[in-house]
Amino acid sequence: MTVSINTIKPMLLVVAIALGVAAECKQARAADTQTAIVAGGCFWCVEADFEKVKGVTEVVSGYTGGTVPNPTYKQVTRGGTGHYEAARITYDAEQISYDQILSLFFRSIDPTDAGGQFCDRGDSYRTAIFVSDPAQKRAAEAAKAQAESALGREIVTPIRPAAEFYPAENYHQDYYKSRERTLTRFGVKTRAEAYDLYRKACGRDDRVRQLWGDRAPFAGS
Repeated sequence: MTVSINTIKPMLLVVAIALGVAAECKQARAADTQTAIVAGGCFWCVEADFEKVKGVTEVVSGYTGGTVPNPTYKQVTRGGTGHYEAARITYDAEQISYDQILSLFFRSIDPTDAGGQFCDRGDSYRTAIFVSDPAQKRAAEAAKAQAESALGREIVTPIRPAAEFYPAENYHQDYYKSRERTLTRFGVKTRAEAYDLYRKACGRDDRVRQLWGDRAPFAGS
């Protein structure tokens, strides 16, 4: 049987495409996806900060650390649930490490404040790191010690065992970039506009710059 050049070329193209797709699938499967759960005051701000970080693939605002199942925002902020406003950070460990996530986290908060964060007061706005295994616990302890040495002040952010994480209501997700208009404390604004006004009024970036100076990765971004 004779096979013409015109027949071979399309066959080679099909084989090349198949090999390319297989290589891409293998690379996708090889991605080392991991999660970090932290509480840094207002979860809108933590989400907005870490979604800018290379290697972070998703940040979900939510609640964790308490005893009430499936809590609502009103329940958590009213108090008594034991929950923190928290963020679940999913990242590619081949691009960014857990250690780097924690270093960025400490330098994006006021870890000397045990009563909340910035203008947000109360237990639900306290800072914390939630660890899921001994390796994360060791890394968190090392990051805390390093941050304390760098800051030269006592850090009160606790390291706690990971508990059930409950995603917050849909309207909280990506609040900082939502173009939906709604009634806020600043009047009728898009959520993105209200977020920017809230963050400035709350003094988050000013305080973080005061503490960390040019080591603050997100302040003013």
